[in-house]
Amino acid sequence: MFFKVKYFFFFFICFFFFNCKKSDDAKVNSETIIKGTTTIFVDETITPIVEDEIMVFESKYDAKINLISKSESEVLNSLFDKKVGIAVLSRNLTKKELNIFEQRKVFPKITKFATDAIAFVSNRNSKDTIIALKDVISFMKGNRDSSIKGLVFDNPNSSTVNYMNNLAGISKLPEKDIFSFNTNNEVVKFVSENDGMIGVVGVNWLSQPNPSMNEIIKNTNVLNVKGIDGKGFYAPSQNNLAEGTYPMARDLFIINCQGYSGLGMGFASFVAGDIGQRIVLKSGLLPVKVPTRKLNIIRGQTNEGKK
Repeated sequence: MFFKVKYFFFFFICFFFFNCKKSDDAKVNSETIIKGTTTIFVDETITPIVEDEIMVFESKYDAKINLISKSESEVLNSLFDKKVGIAVLSRNLTKKELNIFEQRKVFPKITKFATDAIAFVSNRNSKDTIIALKDVISFMKGNRDSSIKGLVFDNPNSSTVNYMNNLAGISKLPEKDIFSFNTNNEVVKFVSENDGMIGVVGVNWLSQPNPSMNEIIKNTNVLNVKGIDGKGFYAPSQNNLAEGTYPMARDLFIINCQGYSGLGMGFASFVAGDIGQRIVLKSGLLPVKVPTRKLNIIRGQTNEGKK
């Protein structure tokens, strides 16, 4: 009886392993770099540019990409927990994070494709159109000597919060005069209705707003920012990002942990290629490679001397 149970258990394990392996192989074989279906998690602060890239990619290839927007922390946790194999982040992986993958014998393919920025927005009725980064950091540390009444963030776990916390040298946001919502749209709406509040959002949401947000954005100002050691105030424009004068720029990356030649590799190549970089340029962000322009010179013929 013992041997029958042992034999049955062994058979069950082999059957389960074989079917799982078969399922994995079927998924890999049905997906190529330009064909198949996959899911990508994206930092919600840069969703608009990724939506644009996916729309054009799908129009050119027999591919379907399901895009899921999450906070930066949720995206990273999903990568670590193997819930997703492809992610788009507003920063590169840290050495500690890379070590986690390497211990699992997973070696992410990382593609930098654009430069975004974090912007400060205020109510349009506000007289101030400039802000010093050191004043914002001082406010986050508890000082209340500036004209700032409150800072408004999208999500406690977002990339903008992590970025600002790192700048301020704090581990978490203070509770006093700090507000957080769920989305960038909610931040902009709150700022448009409340004087003295400063919203902290990704530039991508301002350069490519949802049509329903156009009127709300008209009631806000995007502030020019002076860096901690800077002398001038600069807007988060494409030109200032290119010249490196805007103090709160950040690079965007595609993190591919699929481990095979699937849509992760194809999508990353597309976004880093000529068409993908033109989409970035048109969005108002800064592409890694500025697409070349071809000029066709047509020599005209004159009718001088003819009657």
